[in-house]
Amino acid sequence: MLEARKLTKRFGDHLALDSLSLSIPPGEILCLLGANGAGKTTTINLFLGFLQPDSGSALVDGVDVDEDCQAARHRLAYIPEQVTLYRNLTGVENLQYFAGLSGRKLTRDELHDYLNKAGLPKTAVDRNVGTYSKGMRQKVGIAIAMAKQAKALLLDEPTSGLDPKASNEFSNLIKQVSKNGVAVLMATHDLFNAKELATRIGIMKSGKLVETLDPEAITHRDLERIYLQHMHA
Repeated sequence: MLEARKLTKRFGDHLALDSLSLSIPPGEILCLLGANGAGKTTTINLFLGFLQPDSGSALVDGVDVDEDCQAARHRLAYIPEQVTLYRNLTGVENLQYFAGLSGRKLTRDELHDYLNKAGLPKTAVDRNVGTYSKGMRQKVGIAIAMAKQAKALLLDEPTSGLDPKASNEFSNLIKQVSKNGVAVLMATHDLFNAKELATRIGIMKSGKLVETLDPEAITHRDLERIYLQHMHA
């Protein structure tokens, strides 16, 4: 569903991504770990078409992003660290608007159902988003992804700043989305969350995918040790 083929990206003299290759099938959650500047966000931005590769390809459901960005984006949903919503609109109005942009016209009952599935409290759906916590805004983002019927979900530090309860709730939602066949690519600094959430963990350094791990085959301590070994190498 998501595939990078020898993706390379430079910013001047800086090599941000160095011939990256990876593949994420439907239902898999790949968490990318790495320090700032490792290439995690650059990878996501290339899949979104926000950047153009210097060489290589990013494909979404077989569609080359560089050749048909709109078709690729139609298959994607994106949740950044701070979900951008219209503060003066309610949760249900935001969902209605963004679902409409993707070509879906939903009834009020359907809108409420998506927000309910995303875990937004019923008392919040008709309140202005400006009154929402970060965790609540992230849930609206998940509802938008579900309503859009996205085949792939890109997440860039989505749990940063969330309290442990909100982070756990968000991770459970991502797991549920993946069970419906959505491929998930998540960039994070949170080793604990990656271990609990991912079906596969990738460690990036200097624009390269230096190791791929099965989270079920390692402990949290193992993951920390392996990660730090790469960071200090």
